[in-house]
Amino acid sequence: MRPEEMAALHRMAFAYPRPWRAEEFTDLLAQPGTFAIGDSASFALVRVLFDEAELLTIATDPDRRREGLARARMDAWQGRAREMGAQRAFLEVAADNEAAIALYSGMGYQRAGLRRGYYQVPGKSAVDAVIMTRDLTQR
Repeated sequence: MRPEEMAALHRMAFAYPRPWRAEEFTDLLAQPGTFAIGDSASFALVRVLFDEAELLTIATDPDRRREGLARARMDAWQGRAREMGAQRAFLEVAADNEAAIALYSGMGYQRAGLRRGYYQVPGKSAVDAVIMTRDLTQR
C-alpha cells in the first residue's frame, strides 16, 4: 500500500485529531522496524523496537466496518511483530472510541494508563487517550 493510499483511507476513517498526510506515512515507513499491513479497505501501521511493538494507527474504510477487517489486521501485524522479536504490544486509543476499545479488549489488551486531554478536538473539549497493552507471547 502506498503512502498516498494510506493517507486517503486515514482521511476517511478519522475525524480527529486530524488525518495523517502521505508525507507522514512516508517518513514513518522509512524508520527501521516500521511496517504497514493491509489494503485499500483497511490497514495497520506498526513500529517494532527491540521487544516492543506499537500500533501507530489502524484505519478501516467506514463503508467496510463491521466486516472483521480491523481484527484481521490486528492479527496480521501482531504475528509479524512476533516474528520480529516483539513480546509486548501497546497502543493508544481515544477514550470515546468505544468500538475500538471493545476490539482491543476482545483481543486481550488491557488498560495500562491514561493521557488526559491528549486528543484536541476542534470545537469540543479535549479527549483522553487510553493506553492499552498486551503480552504477544500469549496467543
